Amino acid sequence: MIDLAANFAYILSAGLFIYGLKMLGSPATARKGNMLSSIGMLIAVVAALASDGTTFEFIIGGMIIGAAIGLLAARLVAMTSMPEMVALFNGSGGGASLLVGWATLYLSPDSSIGGFTAFTIALAILIGGLTSTGSLIAYGKLSEKLNSAAFVFSGQRFLNSLLLLAIIVCTYLFCMDPSPDSIYLYGLLGLALLLGVMAVIPIGGADMPVVISLLNSYSGIAACAAGFAINNNILIVAGSLVGASGIILTNIMCKAMNRSLANVLFSGFGAAKSGKAVEGEVNPVSVEDAYYILEAASNVCFVPGYGMAVAQAQHVVKELGQILEANGCEVSYAIHPVAGRMPGHMNVLLAEADVPYEQLVEMDDINPRIENVDVAIVIGANDVVNPSAREDEDSPIYGMPIINVDQARTVFVLKRSMASGFSGVDNPLFFGENTRMLFGDAKESISGVISEFGS
Repeated sequence: MIDLAANFAYILSAGLFIYGLKMLGSPATARKGNMLSSIGMLIAVVAALASDGTTFEFIIGGMIIGAAIGLLAARLVAMTSMPEMVALFNGSGGGASLLVGWATLYLSPDSSIGGFTAFTIALAILIGGLTSTGSLIAYGKLSEKLNSAAFVFSGQRFLNSLLLLAIIVCTYLFCMDPSPDSIYLYGLLGLALLLGVMAVIPIGGADMPVVISLLNSYSGIAACAAGFAINNNILIVAGSLVGASGIILTNIMCKAMNRSLANVLFSGFGAAKSGKAVEGEVNPVSVEDAYYILEAASNVCFVPGYGMAVAQAQHVVKELGQILEANGCEVSYAIHPVAGRMPGHMNVLLAEADVPYEQLVEMDDINPRIENVDVAIVIGANDVVNPSAREDEDSPIYGMPIINVDQARTVFVLKRSMASGFSGVDNPLFFGENTRMLFGDAKESISGVISEFGS
Protein backbone atom coordinates (compact mmCIF):
# COMPACT_ATOMS: atom_id res chain seq x y z
CA MET A 1 0.00 0.00 0.00
CA ILE A 2 2.86 2.36 0.85
CA ASP A 3 4.64 1.55 -2.43
CA LEU A 4 1.42 2.18 -4.38
CA ALA A 5 0.98 5.58 -2.72
CA ALA A 6 4.63 6.44 -3.39
CA ASN A 7 4.34 5.53 -7.08
CA PHE A 8 1.19 7.63 -7.40
CA ALA A 9 3.05 10.55 -5.77
CA TYR A 10 5.93 10.02 -8.21
CA ILE A 11 3.56 10.21 -11.19
CA LEU A 12 2.06 13.42 -9.81
CA SER A 13 5.52 14.85 -9.25
CA ALA A 14 6.67 13.95 -12.75
CA GLY A 15 3.60 15.68 -14.20
CA LEU A 16 4.34 18.80 -12.17
CA PHE A 17 7.99 18.73 -13.29
CA ILE A 18 7.07 18.51 -16.96
CA TYR A 19 4.32 21.13 -16.80
CA GLY A 20 6.48 23.44 -14.69
CA LEU A 21 9.38 23.07 -17.12
CA LYS A 22 7.09 23.99 -20.01
CA MET A 23 5.96 27.12 -18.15
CA LEU A 24 9.60 28.13 -17.64
CA GLY A 25 9.78 28.68 -21.40
CA SER A 26 8.04 32.06 -21.03
CA PRO A 27 8.98 34.86 -18.61
CA ALA A 28 5.27 35.55 -18.16
CA THR A 29 4.69 32.11 -16.60
CA ALA A 30 8.18 31.30 -15.31
CA ARG A 31 7.47 32.08 -11.65
CA LYS A 32 4.38 29.87 -11.62
CA GLY A 33 6.32 27.11 -13.39
CA ASN A 34 9.09 27.32 -10.81
CA MET A 35 6.52 27.07 -8.01
CA LEU A 36 4.84 24.02 -9.57
CA SER A 37 8.19 22.29 -10.02
CA SER A 38 9.09 23.06 -6.39
CA ILE A 39 5.81 21.54 -5.20
CA GLY A 40 6.52 18.48 -7.35
CA MET A 41 9.95 18.08 -5.76
CA LEU A 42 8.48 18.46 -2.27
CA ILE A 43 5.94 15.70 -3.00
CA ALA A 44 8.66 13.46 -4.44
CA VAL A 45 11.03 13.90 -1.49
CA VAL A 46 8.33 13.31 1.12
CA ALA A 47 7.04 10.24 -0.76
CA ALA A 48 10.55 8.78 -1.11
CA LEU A 49 11.41 9.27 2.56
CA ALA A 50 8.02 8.05 3.82
CA SER A 51 8.16 4.88 1.72
CA ASP A 52 11.64 4.19 3.10
CA GLY A 53 10.34 4.28 6.67
CA THR A 54 11.64 7.72 7.63
CA THR A 55 9.52 9.25 10.37
CA PHE A 56 7.73 12.53 9.70
CA GLU A 57 9.67 14.23 12.50
CA PHE A 58 12.85 13.88 10.44
CA ILE A 59 11.04 14.85 7.23
CA ILE A 60 9.63 18.04 8.75
CA GLY A 61 12.95 18.83 10.41
CA GLY A 62 14.76 18.48 7.10
CA MET A 63 12.17 20.69 5.38
CA ILE A 64 12.62 23.43 7.99
CA ILE A 65 16.42 23.36 7.71
CA GLY A 66 16.31 23.33 3.91
CA ALA A 67 13.74 26.14 3.78
CA ALA A 68 15.85 28.26 6.13
CA ILE A 69 18.96 27.78 3.98
CA GLY A 70 17.01 28.58 0.81
CA LEU A 71 15.44 31.67 2.36
CA LEU A 72 18.80 32.99 3.52
CA ALA A 73 20.34 32.33 0.10
CA ALA A 74 17.52 34.12 -1.69
CA ARG A 75 17.58 37.12 0.64
CA LEU A 76 21.28 37.57 1.30
CA VAL A 77 22.88 36.68 -2.03
CA ALA A 78 23.06 39.73 -4.30
CA MET A 79 21.89 39.56 -7.92
CA THR A 80 25.50 40.00 -9.00
CA SER A 81 26.32 36.76 -7.19
CA MET A 82 23.54 34.69 -8.75
CA PRO A 83 25.86 33.02 -11.30
CA GLU A 84 28.18 31.90 -8.51
CA MET A 85 25.24 30.60 -6.49
CA VAL A 86 23.95 28.66 -9.50
CA ALA A 87 27.43 27.16 -9.90
CA LEU A 88 27.39 26.07 -6.24
CA PHE A 89 23.88 24.61 -6.67
CA ASN A 90 25.13 22.58 -9.63
CA GLY A 91 28.09 21.39 -7.59
CA SER A 92 25.84 20.47 -4.68
CA GLY A 93 23.62 18.43 -6.99
CA GLY A 94 26.63 16.60 -8.39
CA GLY A 95 28.02 15.96 -4.91
CA ALA A 96 24.66 14.63 -3.71
CA SER A 97 24.49 12.18 -6.63
CA LEU A 98 28.04 11.06 -5.90
CA LEU A 99 27.14 10.34 -2.27
CA VAL A 100 23.91 8.52 -3.22
CA GLY A 101 25.80 6.27 -5.63
CA TRP A 102 28.55 5.61 -3.10
CA ALA A 103 26.06 4.90 -0.28
CA THR A 104 24.31 2.29 -2.45
CA LEU A 105 27.36 0.08 -2.04
CA TYR A 106 26.90 0.03 1.73
CA LEU A 107 23.14 -0.52 1.57
CA SER A 108 23.34 -3.59 -0.66
CA PRO A 109 25.20 -6.85 -0.08
CA ASP A 110 28.05 -7.29 -2.55
CA SER A 111 26.36 -10.35 -4.06
CA SER A 112 23.19 -8.41 -4.91
CA ILE A 113 24.94 -5.72 -6.96
CA GLY A 114 24.68 -6.68 -10.61
CA GLY A 115 26.76 -5.38 -13.48
CA PHE A 116 24.21 -2.75 -14.53
CA THR A 117 23.79 -1.40 -10.99
CA ALA A 118 27.56 -1.31 -10.53
CA PHE A 119 27.88 0.64 -13.79
CA THR A 120 25.24 3.19 -12.73
CA ILE A 121 26.99 3.59 -9.37
CA ALA A 122 30.24 4.28 -11.22
CA LEU A 123 28.47 6.80 -13.48
CA ALA A 124 26.92 8.62 -10.52
CA ILE A 125 30.33 8.85 -8.83
CA LEU A 126 32.11 9.87 -12.04
CA ILE A 127 29.68 12.52 -13.28
CA GLY A 128 28.83 13.69 -9.77
CA GLY A 129 32.50 14.15 -8.88
CA LEU A 130 33.28 15.90 -12.15
CA THR A 131 30.30 18.24 -11.66
CA SER A 132 31.20 18.98 -8.06
CA THR A 133 34.80 20.12 -8.56
CA GLY A 134 34.08 21.62 -11.99
CA SER A 135 31.38 23.78 -10.42
CA LEU A 136 33.75 24.89 -7.66
CA ILE A 137 36.26 26.04 -10.29
CA ALA A 138 33.44 27.82 -12.17
CA TYR A 139 32.43 29.48 -8.90
CA GLY A 140 36.02 30.64 -8.36
CA LYS A 141 36.24 32.12 -11.85
CA LEU A 142 32.83 33.80 -11.67
CA SER A 143 33.56 35.32 -8.26
CA GLU A 144 37.06 36.24 -9.50
CA LYS A 145 38.64 34.40 -6.59
CA LEU A 146 40.46 32.57 -9.40
CA ASN A 147 41.81 34.10 -12.59
CA SER A 148 38.91 34.15 -15.07
CA ALA A 149 41.24 33.71 -18.07
CA ALA A 150 41.73 30.34 -19.74
CA PHE A 151 44.52 28.33 -18.10
CA VAL A 152 46.37 26.09 -20.52
CA PHE A 153 49.75 24.41 -20.40
CA SER A 154 51.83 22.18 -22.61
CA GLY A 155 50.61 18.59 -22.67
CA GLN A 156 47.24 19.45 -21.13
CA ARG A 157 45.21 17.48 -23.66
CA PHE A 158 47.55 14.51 -23.34
CA LEU A 159 47.12 14.57 -19.56
CA ASN A 160 43.34 14.75 -19.92
CA SER A 161 43.44 11.79 -22.30
CA LEU A 162 45.40 9.79 -19.72
CA LEU A 163 42.82 10.75 -17.09
CA LEU A 164 39.98 9.50 -19.27
CA LEU A 165 41.84 6.25 -19.99
CA ALA A 166 42.49 5.70 -16.27
CA ILE A 167 38.81 6.40 -15.50
CA ILE A 168 37.70 3.80 -18.06
CA VAL A 169 40.08 1.21 -16.58
CA CYS A 170 38.99 1.94 -12.98
CA THR A 171 35.30 1.82 -13.98
CA TYR A 172 35.72 -1.55 -15.69
CA LEU A 173 37.68 -3.09 -12.82
CA PHE A 174 35.23 -1.72 -10.24
CA CYS A 175 32.25 -3.16 -12.14
CA MET A 176 33.96 -6.54 -12.10
CA ASP A 177 34.13 -6.42 -8.30
CA PRO A 178 31.68 -3.77 -6.95
CA SER A 179 32.82 -3.62 -3.35
CA PRO A 180 32.78 -0.54 -1.07
CA ASP A 181 36.38 -1.39 -0.16
CA SER A 182 37.55 -1.62 -3.77
CA ILE A 183 40.70 0.36 -4.48
CA TYR A 184 39.33 1.03 -7.96
CA LEU A 185 36.31 2.77 -6.43
CA TYR A 186 38.56 5.25 -4.65
CA GLY A 187 40.69 5.57 -7.78
CA LEU A 188 37.57 6.41 -9.79
CA LEU A 189 36.46 8.94 -7.17
CA GLY A 190 39.81 10.73 -7.11
CA LEU A 191 40.13 10.78 -10.90
CA ALA A 192 36.57 12.12 -11.29
CA LEU A 193 37.29 15.00 -8.90
CA LEU A 194 40.54 15.76 -10.74
CA LEU A 195 38.84 15.61 -14.13
CA GLY A 196 36.33 18.25 -13.00
CA VAL A 197 39.18 20.64 -12.27
CA MET A 198 41.03 19.85 -15.50
CA ALA A 199 37.87 20.22 -17.58
CA VAL A 200 37.01 23.75 -16.42
CA ILE A 201 40.37 25.50 -15.90
CA PRO A 202 41.05 25.83 -19.68
CA ILE A 203 37.71 27.60 -20.23
CA GLY A 204 37.82 31.40 -20.17
CA GLY A 205 35.45 33.87 -18.58
CA ALA A 206 33.47 34.67 -21.73
CA ASP A 207 32.37 31.03 -21.94
CA MET A 208 31.19 30.78 -18.34
CA PRO A 209 27.45 31.01 -19.26
CA VAL A 210 27.89 27.93 -21.43
CA VAL A 211 29.84 26.14 -18.69
CA ILE A 212 27.12 26.88 -16.12
CA SER A 213 24.49 25.44 -18.45
CA LEU A 214 26.61 22.36 -19.19
CA LEU A 215 27.36 21.69 -15.52
CA ASN A 216 23.65 21.96 -14.81
CA SER A 217 23.09 19.26 -17.40
CA TYR A 218 25.82 17.12 -15.83
CA SER A 219 24.16 17.40 -12.42
CA GLY A 220 20.93 16.08 -13.96
CA ILE A 221 22.68 13.18 -15.67
CA ALA A 222 24.42 12.30 -12.39
CA ALA A 223 21.06 12.35 -10.60
CA CYS A 224 19.58 10.09 -13.29
CA ALA A 225 22.44 7.61 -12.85
CA ALA A 226 21.94 7.70 -9.07
CA GLY A 227 18.22 7.02 -9.65
CA PHE A 228 19.07 3.85 -11.57
CA ALA A 229 21.53 2.85 -8.85
CA ILE A 230 18.90 3.02 -6.08
CA ASN A 231 15.98 2.06 -8.36
CA ASN A 232 14.08 5.32 -7.76
CA ASN A 233 11.82 6.24 -10.68
CA ILE A 234 11.23 9.89 -9.85
CA LEU A 235 14.97 10.55 -9.50
CA ILE A 236 15.46 9.03 -12.95
CA VAL A 237 12.72 11.24 -14.40
CA ALA A 238 13.90 14.44 -12.68
CA GLY A 239 17.53 13.81 -13.61
CA SER A 240 16.60 13.11 -17.23
CA LEU A 241 14.59 16.34 -17.47
CA VAL A 242 17.42 18.43 -16.01
CA GLY A 243 20.05 16.69 -18.14
CA ALA A 244 18.11 17.02 -21.40
CA SER A 245 17.04 20.63 -20.85
CA GLY A 246 20.59 21.59 -19.87
CA ILE A 247 22.02 20.06 -23.04
CA ILE A 248 19.40 21.85 -25.18
CA LEU A 249 20.17 25.18 -23.50
CA THR A 250 23.92 24.59 -23.91
CA ASN A 251 23.41 23.93 -27.62
CA ILE A 252 21.33 27.11 -28.01
CA MET A 253 24.01 29.18 -26.29
CA CYS A 254 26.78 27.68 -28.40
CA LYS A 255 24.84 28.62 -31.54
CA ALA A 256 24.44 32.14 -30.15
CA MET A 257 28.24 32.32 -29.94
CA ASN A 258 28.71 30.66 -33.35
CA ARG A 259 30.90 28.03 -31.75
CA SER A 260 30.72 24.31 -31.20
CA LEU A 261 30.64 22.78 -27.74
CA ALA A 262 33.98 21.10 -28.45
CA ASN A 263 35.46 24.51 -29.26
CA VAL A 264 34.17 25.92 -25.97
CA LEU A 265 35.52 23.00 -23.94
CA PHE A 266 38.88 22.48 -25.60
CA SER A 267 39.96 25.68 -27.36
CA GLY A 268 41.34 27.50 -24.31
CA PHE A 269 39.38 30.64 -25.16
CA GLY A 270 41.46 33.80 -25.05
CA ALA A 271 44.67 31.99 -24.18
CA ALA A 272 46.33 32.16 -27.58
CA LYS A 273 44.78 35.13 -29.37
CA SER A 274 44.57 38.67 -28.13
CA GLY A 275 43.31 40.53 -31.20
CA LYS A 276 44.57 43.79 -32.69
CA ALA A 277 45.54 46.64 -30.40
CA VAL A 278 42.73 49.18 -30.15
CA GLU A 279 43.71 52.83 -30.42
CA GLY A 280 41.72 56.01 -30.78
CA GLU A 281 40.21 58.95 -28.98
CA VAL A 282 37.44 58.54 -26.47
CA ASN A 283 34.48 60.93 -26.54
CA PRO A 284 33.11 61.35 -23.00
CA VAL A 285 29.65 62.78 -22.38
CA SER A 286 28.19 64.47 -19.32
CA VAL A 287 24.86 63.63 -17.71
CA GLU A 288 23.46 66.97 -18.90
CA ASP A 289 24.48 66.38 -22.53
CA ALA A 290 23.14 62.83 -22.38
CA TYR A 291 19.81 64.25 -21.24
CA TYR A 292 19.56 66.63 -24.19
CA ILE A 293 20.24 63.83 -26.67
CA LEU A 294 17.74 61.46 -25.04
CA GLU A 295 15.11 64.18 -24.74
CA ALA A 296 15.16 64.57 -28.53
CA ALA A 297 15.28 60.83 -29.30
CA SER A 298 12.27 58.99 -30.74
CA ASN A 299 13.76 55.46 -30.48
CA VAL A 300 15.98 54.27 -27.61
CA CYS A 301 17.32 50.76 -27.08
CA PHE A 302 18.89 49.63 -23.79
CA VAL A 303 21.56 46.90 -24.06
CA PRO A 304 22.22 45.48 -20.57
CA GLY A 305 25.26 43.52 -19.46
CA TYR A 306 26.92 42.29 -16.29
CA GLY A 307 27.78 45.87 -15.32
CA MET A 308 24.07 46.57 -14.85
CA ALA A 309 23.95 43.75 -12.30
CA VAL A 310 27.03 45.11 -10.50
CA ALA A 311 25.50 48.57 -10.26
CA GLN A 312 22.02 47.20 -9.40
CA ALA A 313 20.76 49.61 -12.03
CA GLN A 314 17.82 47.63 -13.41
CA HIS A 315 15.20 49.61 -11.47
CA VAL A 316 16.47 53.04 -12.55
CA VAL A 317 16.80 51.73 -16.11
CA LYS A 318 13.11 50.85 -16.05
CA GLU A 319 12.30 54.25 -14.56
CA LEU A 320 14.23 56.02 -17.33
CA GLY A 321 12.47 53.85 -19.90
CA GLN A 322 9.08 54.91 -18.54
CA ILE A 323 10.08 58.59 -18.67
CA LEU A 324 11.21 58.22 -22.27
CA GLU A 325 7.94 56.50 -23.20
CA ALA A 326 5.98 59.32 -21.59
CA ASN A 327 8.06 61.67 -23.75
CA GLY A 328 6.81 59.89 -26.87
CA CYS A 329 9.86 57.66 -27.36
CA GLU A 330 9.82 54.00 -28.39
CA VAL A 331 11.80 51.95 -25.85
CA SER A 332 13.20 48.45 -26.18
CA TYR A 333 15.72 46.22 -24.41
CA ALA A 334 18.10 44.18 -26.59
CA ILE A 335 19.06 40.88 -24.96
CA HIS A 336 22.05 38.85 -26.11
CA PRO A 337 21.74 35.11 -25.28
CA VAL A 338 25.06 35.05 -23.41
CA ALA A 339 24.98 38.51 -21.81
CA GLY A 340 25.97 38.35 -18.15
CA ARG A 341 27.53 35.33 -16.51
CA MET A 342 24.76 32.76 -16.56
CA PRO A 343 21.94 31.77 -18.95
CA GLY A 344 19.09 34.28 -18.83
CA HIS A 345 20.97 36.61 -16.47
CA MET A 346 19.64 39.82 -18.05
CA ASN A 347 16.10 38.46 -18.29
CA VAL A 348 16.16 37.75 -14.55
CA LEU A 349 17.39 41.25 -13.70
CA LEU A 350 14.83 43.01 -15.91
CA ALA A 351 12.01 40.75 -14.68
CA GLU A 352 12.95 41.73 -11.11
CA ALA A 353 12.39 45.36 -12.12
CA ASP A 354 9.04 44.45 -13.77
CA VAL A 355 10.16 45.53 -17.24
CA PRO A 356 7.36 44.48 -19.65
CA TYR A 357 8.33 41.28 -21.44
CA GLU A 358 7.03 42.73 -24.71
CA GLN A 359 9.87 45.28 -24.67
CA LEU A 360 12.58 42.60 -24.52
CA VAL A 361 13.98 42.01 -28.00
CA GLU A 362 16.29 39.17 -29.00
CA MET A 363 19.54 39.82 -30.84
CA ASP A 364 18.32 38.49 -34.20
CA ASP A 365 15.27 40.77 -34.04
CA ILE A 366 17.01 44.00 -33.01
CA ASN A 367 19.95 43.86 -35.44
CA PRO A 368 17.92 44.35 -38.65
CA ARG A 369 16.46 47.59 -37.28
CA ILE A 370 19.40 48.86 -35.20
CA GLU A 371 20.21 51.55 -37.79
CA ASN A 372 16.86 53.19 -37.00
CA VAL A 373 17.67 53.44 -33.29
CA ASP A 374 18.44 57.02 -32.28
CA VAL A 375 20.30 56.09 -29.08
CA ALA A 376 21.59 52.70 -28.00
CA ILE A 377 22.44 52.72 -24.28
CA VAL A 378 24.99 50.02 -23.43
CA ILE A 379 24.94 49.39 -19.68
CA GLY A 380 27.95 47.41 -18.62
CA ALA A 381 27.96 45.10 -21.66
CA ASN A 382 31.23 44.51 -23.48
CA ASP A 383 31.89 41.31 -25.40
CA VAL A 384 28.32 41.02 -26.75
CA VAL A 385 28.60 44.44 -28.45
CA ASN A 386 32.26 44.22 -29.52
CA PRO A 387 32.69 44.94 -33.28
CA SER A 388 35.91 42.87 -33.21
CA ALA A 389 33.66 39.82 -33.43
CA ARG A 390 32.77 40.95 -36.96
CA GLU A 391 35.95 42.66 -38.12
CA ASP A 392 39.07 41.26 -36.44
CA GLU A 393 39.99 37.72 -37.49
CA ASP A 394 42.71 37.65 -34.84
CA SER A 395 40.24 38.34 -32.04
CA PRO A 396 39.33 35.36 -29.83
CA ILE A 397 35.65 36.31 -30.18
CA TYR A 398 35.77 36.56 -33.99
CA GLY A 399 32.65 35.02 -35.54
CA MET A 400 30.50 35.40 -32.43
CA PRO A 401 27.17 37.08 -33.28
CA ILE A 402 26.85 40.40 -31.48
CA ILE A 403 24.30 43.17 -31.06
CA ASN A 404 25.41 45.71 -33.66
CA VAL A 405 25.03 48.79 -31.48
CA ASP A 406 27.83 50.56 -33.36
CA GLN A 407 25.37 50.91 -36.26
CA ALA A 408 22.92 52.97 -34.18
CA ARG A 409 22.88 56.73 -34.74
CA THR A 410 24.32 57.42 -31.28
CA VAL A 411 25.73 55.02 -28.69
CA PHE A 412 26.01 55.73 -24.96
CA VAL A 413 28.35 53.35 -23.15
CA LEU A 414 27.99 53.39 -19.37
CA LYS A 415 31.15 52.08 -17.70
CA ARG A 416 33.25 52.83 -14.66
CA SER A 417 36.46 52.76 -16.70
CA MET A 418 37.97 51.69 -20.02
CA ALA A 419 38.68 48.19 -18.69
CA SER A 420 37.99 45.27 -21.01
CA GLY A 421 35.20 42.77 -20.38
CA PHE A 422 35.29 39.45 -18.54
CA SER A 423 36.99 37.79 -21.52
CA GLY A 424 39.82 40.37 -21.49
CA VAL A 425 39.21 41.48 -25.10
CA ASP A 426 39.53 45.21 -25.92
CA ASN A 427 36.50 46.86 -27.50
CA PRO A 428 36.87 49.32 -30.44
CA LEU A 429 33.26 50.40 -29.87
CA PHE A 430 34.50 52.73 -27.13
CA PHE A 431 36.46 54.73 -29.71
CA GLY A 432 33.71 54.97 -32.34
CA GLU A 433 32.78 58.38 -33.82
CA ASN A 434 29.14 57.93 -32.78
CA THR A 435 30.01 56.59 -29.30
CA ARG A 436 29.87 58.69 -26.16
CA MET A 437 31.30 57.31 -22.93
CA LEU A 438 29.34 58.09 -19.76
CA PHE A 439 31.82 57.17 -17.04
CA GLY A 440 30.83 56.33 -13.49
CA ASP A 441 28.48 54.05 -11.62
CA ALA A 442 25.65 53.14 -14.00
CA LYS A 443 22.95 53.55 -11.37
CA GLU A 444 24.19 57.02 -10.39
CA SER A 445 24.60 58.09 -14.03
CA ILE A 446 21.08 57.03 -15.00
CA SER A 447 19.66 58.58 -11.83
CA GLY A 448 21.37 61.82 -12.87
CA VAL A 449 19.69 61.68 -16.29
CA ILE A 450 16.33 61.03 -14.61
CA SER A 451 16.88 64.08 -12.41
CA GLU A 452 17.49 66.18 -15.51
CA PHE A 453 14.15 65.07 -16.94
CA GLY A 454 12.46 66.11 -13.69
CA SER A 455 14.03 69.54 -13.51
